[in-house]
Amino acid sequence: MCAQTETAEIDSDRDATTIRLDDLTKRYGNVTANDAVSFSVDAGEIFGYLGPNGAGKTTTIRLLLGLIKPTAGTADVLGADITDRRALTEVKADIGYLPDSLGFEERLTGQQVLDYFARMRGDERRAELLELFHPPLEKPVETYSHGNKRMLGIVQAFMHDPELVILDEPTSGLDPLKQDRLHAFLEDERDAGKTIFFSSHVLSEVQRVCDRVGIIRDGGLVALEDIDDLLERGGKDVRVHLAEPVDEKRFTTPAMIDVETVDRTVRFTYTGEANALLGHLVRFDVEDVEIADPQLDDIFKHYYGDSTPGETG
Repeated sequence: MCAQTETAEIDSDRDATTIRLDDLTKRYGNVTANDAVSFSVDAGEIFGYLGPNGAGKTTTIRLLLGLIKPTAGTADVLGADITDRRALTEVKADIGYLPDSLGFEERLTGQQVLDYFARMRGDERRAELLELFHPPLEKPVETYSHGNKRMLGIVQAFMHDPELVILDEPTSGLDPLKQDRLHAFLEDERDAGKTIFFSSHVLSEVQRVCDRVGIIRDGGLVALEDIDDLLERGGKDVRVHLAEPVDEKRFTTPAMIDVETVDRTVRFTYTGEANALLGHLVRFDVEDVEIADPQLDDIFKHYYGDSTPGETG
């Protein structure tokens, strides 16, 4: 293979991969916040980074933006090595960032905040975004509710039309209608070719908008796959209503997990083949049966046990 062909393939790979982590590690003394984390984010996808508060999500984001230095490993963002300050500074014009904790100058009005960011990075899309999200621009930020600050942050993250947008808990403080509006907007941005890195502990929104998901636990990556594949591998949620009570041991098969029996109703997650389940059920007097796709919440329990997102500090 000639050198020109190799260079073209490398450039093509960089075009297809917006973020790449390779054993990225961050330690604070004896505490490992990120433990050899490796994955990549493709151009034009919404990638969900899922885990409870304290799992290591924000540490990963701060590493990717060059706000802190890795202890070991490396990462590239838009082709720039995160340890190369000059290279990372050059690509930051194509990155939008919504932090979990917004650091706006409280005495400024929303208008002044956006003017400040416009001078640094541009504001080609400010008017369009303000039609979707309506922070009270004439008021000082110190008077804003949490939701209004979030909307101001969303506008500043997207208004310079970046190639990559990194969002840390973006719907925190937004009411359900504005959450729906943001989700629809993110899907439109993805369809237009933008890359969205979406950190969240809210399982339902990750399931709704993300193409792929990485699940982080105690600083380490424990799952990385397409949302659809993750849900399929999680089995099916099944509720069977029987004509009379049944002995759970006689009813249960090895493909049934998390079995709960209440009187004549049996609920479980089924991990086997559909035909095998139907063949098993005909042996019983079944009055009704419901089979549904699992929720990400249930799959999440396999990685976090009984704890639920938000319980971890």
